[in-house]
Amino acid sequence: MLPSFSTPLRREELRNYIAMDERTLRTLEFAKIKEMLAERTATSLGKEIVESLAPATDFLEVRHRQAETTEARRLYEGGHSIPLGGLHDLRPYLQRAVRGGMLEPADLLDVADTAASSRRLKRFLEEQEDLPILTALSRMLGTFNRLEAEIRQCIDEHGEVRDDASPALYDIRRSMRTLQNRMKERLDAFVRGPAAKYLQDPIVTIRDNRFVVPVKIEYRAQVPGIVHDQSSSGSTLFIEPLAIVEMNNDLKELTLKEREEVNRILTRLSSLVAQEADALMDTLQAVAQIDFASAKGRLSLDLDCTEPELVREPLLEIRKGRHPLLKGKVVPIDVHIGITFDTLVITGPNTGGKTVALKTMGLFVLMAQSGLHLPAAHGTRVGIFQQVFVDIGDEQSIEQSLSTFSGHMTNIIRILNALDGPALVLLDELGAGTDPTEGAALAMSILEHLHARGAKTVATTHYSELKTYAYTRSRVENASVEFDVQTLQPTFRLLIGVPGSSNAFEISRRLGLSPHIVDRARQFLTKEQERVEDLIQGIHATRAELEKERAEANRLRAEAQRMRDEYERRYGDAKKKAAETLEKARVQAQQILTTARREAEAVISELKQALREQREAERMQAIQTARSRLARARAAVEPSEAELRAQRRGEVPRGLQPGEAVRIISLDTRGYVLTPPDEQGNVLVQAGIIKMTVSLTDLERVEEEQPAGKAKGAPGVRTRDRSLAAAKAQEVPTEVDLRGLMVDEALEKVDKFLDDAVLAGLPQVRIIHGKGTGALRKAITEALRTDRRVVSYRLGGVGEGGDGVTVAKLQE
Repeated sequence: MLPSFSTPLRREELRNYIAMDERTLRTLEFAKIKEMLAERTATSLGKEIVESLAPATDFLEVRHRQAETTEARRLYEGGHSIPLGGLHDLRPYLQRAVRGGMLEPADLLDVADTAASSRRLKRFLEEQEDLPILTALSRMLGTFNRLEAEIRQCIDEHGEVRDDASPALYDIRRSMRTLQNRMKERLDAFVRGPAAKYLQDPIVTIRDNRFVVPVKIEYRAQVPGIVHDQSSSGSTLFIEPLAIVEMNNDLKELTLKEREEVNRILTRLSSLVAQEADALMDTLQAVAQIDFASAKGRLSLDLDCTEPELVREPLLEIRKGRHPLLKGKVVPIDVHIGITFDTLVITGPNTGGKTVALKTMGLFVLMAQSGLHLPAAHGTRVGIFQQVFVDIGDEQSIEQSLSTFSGHMTNIIRILNALDGPALVLLDELGAGTDPTEGAALAMSILEHLHARGAKTVATTHYSELKTYAYTRSRVENASVEFDVQTLQPTFRLLIGVPGSSNAFEISRRLGLSPHIVDRARQFLTKEQERVEDLIQGIHATRAELEKERAEANRLRAEAQRMRDEYERRYGDAKKKAAETLEKARVQAQQILTTARREAEAVISELKQALREQREAERMQAIQTARSRLARARAAVEPSEAELRAQRRGEVPRGLQPGEAVRIISLDTRGYVLTPPDEQGNVLVQAGIIKMTVSLTDLERVEEEQPAGKAKGAPGVRTRDRSLAAAKAQEVPTEVDLRGLMVDEALEKVDKFLDDAVLAGLPQVRIIHGKGTGALRKAITEALRTDRRVVSYRLGGVGEGGDGVTVAKLQE
């Protein structure tokens, strides 16, 4: 049998939980805290853990529970919400599947939804940081992708088996729809045909899963068929016409086949669920614990709680504690026990808050050891108590014929008999309900016995003898709830170290009792009682004065702190202003320095530009001189163009064939022969896009252009000069790479490169400067703009290097 969250605790686990009866839990209203916690759970699984929640007594267990609550609260404080939607209690389904039972479609849909929600919850927790406990729980969450996919493929979102869950089911349902349509068509024709006058209404309805028509009872014989039902009035019979009986039988047979196929599909899916039963149970347990932790975190945030400081010793120190069940404005209390004293006697008037203080202390211990945060200030400390006992309220029982005193005493006897180990004992109105003298003596004896057995005891009383007892015993302390005599209202403040005063005489006087009666009442007090009462009044007055002085001291300290903060603020402002002034001066100096450096660089650049221009002018003059000398040398050995043309006109090319390359002498244009010469000696020539008829006398053959290194050398000086120029062009590259150079180095290299390119007769060159910051490109562009050797320049286009290259066209 699969485990259940409600499985009883094993014997060895019982030692980790506080031993207390239902009276203690009921009196401290721990069930209401659990109700508040259950309201903040998202699943029934988490509610089960809340219902079984009990305070632990193992220090490490309590610390683990508190850390778990802190992690959950931290998530909510960070604006996150733990995704707990879509999770279901699958335990009944898993038990049925493991026993070989078949799950219904809705059950399987719950399994798929839970698998999907578990996957989302696991991913959410794994994405969080610094949550070791919740992350460890997320590892228990399984992933059931295959099972979820199988269920989704067969069950739709409405909990119905899909038509395509299997090929057989698809064919069956298609046949059923076809048959139903045929039957409806035949019945529609029937109700609109001649038999319509026999019908109560011209409609088709269903009885016993078979199509029928409503026939008037007097026309039963006119409509042959099978009667399936009769109306309540008896005037209408629901008859299945004979014409569709066989079709209805076929539909019934298909319905049985459909049910059989659906059961087969559901059985297969149920077996898949059974295979994952153990992993699904682990997932449900992790989900329950995560939901429980989430509820604790939300409750902590809603009640403005803090994580208490845990200690191993049995002690309790509450700072600004508020009872979590009180509504409205709650006066916080400061109280402690187990540090400088082990027994605390609280005195004071009724409705002053004594019982609330007792319940707050007891409930805080239960909450802390259950892993819940406390509605108190930081610095609150809670130790580990093995037992918690309370005797609060009127325990009188009419059925048991017990008086108030007897009821209290019966409960105290039970507490004394069950006391074993470190315990917190809370006793309200100890010794009340009997003779004051005997009651006070009995109360002191009980407190002494509890003190000797090591219990931490807090008792409330009206007996003055207990005030004296607290003063004369080691590790026993007085406390009181404050009462404002002026307003006749309790302040609900708990004052440790000060015994309470009944203030009966003063209250009676202020309520209007005759002063004569009040004064006479004072005379009935013994001298010792008067001294004690005066002492208590003096202590209260002194305390009030000290409180006033402390308030004034706090005010002065706050004022001094305010002035100190103001001084520090002004000092900080002055220091900041001085730093800003210094920084402003530094920035201005830097700007001046930058401006001076920029102007110096501009002057240097102008000087370099002037020097380059002078060099360029000298080089251009040298180039022009060289060109002139070369032209004169060429003219001396080479006939002029006019002479060549005159010579060529006398040489008529013979045997021209289509496709041969020719030169049109008069136009100095190359072309290709399209047709052989005609009888008049004219040839059709293609020159570019123009076709023209040219005389043979205006043509000369030209050599086809050959690749470099394979061109046929023509005789004469001109051919040799062109070869030399081509060789020179081959020696000079068509591009220069300046990447990685400084601006000055790059400009010098470009200058030399342009000289070589011009001498080589290159028409254009590529200057590679890269993209970078653009400074080198800008310097190159500026240099080309004023260079006389450059006709034009532009940035490289697509396939030329883009903005990283500048293409310059040179003078011929």
